Amino acid sequence: MAEKHQEKEWIHGLLMIITCLLLLAAAPRKDVFRGAVDAAGLLLRYPEYPAVVLERGAKSLSSWFAEKSVLVERLDFLEKENSRLKLAWSMGSAAHLKQELERYYGYARVTLREPLSWWSEARINKGASDGVFAGAPVLHNGYLTGRISSLGENYSWVELITSSSLMVPVVIEETRDLGVVAGDGEGGLWLLYVPEGRSYSGGMTVSTAMVSEALPPGIPVGSLSPDKRKTGGSYYEWKVIPGANLNQLYALEVYGEGTEGGGLK
Repeated sequence: MAEKHQEKEWIHGLLMIITCLLLLAAAPRKDVFRGAVDAAGLLLRYPEYPAVVLERGAKSLSSWFAEKSVLVERLDFLEKENSRLKLAWSMGSAAHLKQELERYYGYARVTLREPLSWWSEARINKGASDGVFAGAPVLHNGYLTGRISSLGENYSWVELITSSSLMVPVVIEETRDLGVVAGDGEGGLWLLYVPEGRSYSGGMTVSTAMVSEALPPGIPVGSLSPDKRKTGGSYYEWKVIPGANLNQLYALEVYGEGTEGGGLK
């Protein structure tokens, strides 16, 4: 049995030597090997093609997800940074505006205007220690904005002319007709108790009348609008356009400040 195994080993070894010699003899003829390699590659191309396509698709999909994740993270970071910059800019602008308003002598800065009472009242940073007194008229750009309703040592509350509880005696400058203006609590201002047969035109000037002891006469309030509405009885209400910009109240002027006896500023 051992002799048979040895004979097989000798035979296998001899075959390998012969094969190597044949390959060595054919080595100078590279075209033979190239043809064989090309033929093998061509045969293997079709079975490998689906795997290659799947591999390329998987790599592309993986790269797309990775790039998308990076872009989403970068976008989130930029959005947060933008929010921080907006907040910093707003705080800087508010501080700068506050400093600018503090520089104007005789003007009070609006420190609070609550949404629920937006058209009714506002708080300013001047009070009794600054000579402000209850009932004093408050102006914005030279137009009547409201009156001081209550105050403390360093603050005051202004009741705006658009408040439904504040009624101001006025006069139509062009006709010298007397009337009363009051707000509707929603930003509108109306001339009340206009007789049915009375007719006005838009643009007529409305000012405070001389019939009130609390308000000096001649303070501009605004101008008449062409709009009017019918009320009960034989009266109309005529819309008044306030001269003060009630949407942008940053600083107000207290009329007669410092002279509680009624002297003007």
